[in-house]
Amino acid sequence: MAWPCVHSVVEERMVILALDYGEKRIGVAVSDPLGAAAHGLPTIVADESGSEMDRIAAVVAERKAELILVGLPMNMDGTEGPQARKARGFVKRLGRRVHGVAIEMVDERLTSVQAHRELSREGAGMRERAERVDRMAAQLILTKYLNRRRPDAGADDAQNP
Repeated sequence: MAWPCVHSVVEERMVILALDYGEKRIGVAVSDPLGAAAHGLPTIVADESGSEMDRIAAVVAERKAELILVGLPMNMDGTEGPQARKARGFVKRLGRRVHGVAIEMVDERLTSVQAHRELSREGAGMRERAERVDRMAAQLILTKYLNRRRPDAGADDAQNP
């Protein structure tokens, strides 16, 4: 007896790394191989030497990530502004440093705002929010991506237009 469902699940197993790029800090999150959950990792502090690329490459290797998502900060009207151009430059540099791993940019509108709200609801003070917001934004980017890939995602969309 064939088990086609098992075969297709195995094919889709992939660790995904999500990055919330900022000039000073880069939020990092990683999925489990089944794509069921996003887990925040320590935020990477950017510096003038560019060592953040080495740290990202180390996380990719350690976690065996097969896909890197980088948030693309779009304007509310769907256009790209200066921050989006900076994020695209970051992706180009990252692509030169990390080989053999696909990199995709995904719309990250309002993830930082949502992260601030959730941290505030948790009772986090301003200092704690500043330390955790980038990681949470990366988790939100990854969670949104994983939810869109779920087999039943279309059913949810049809029920909640």
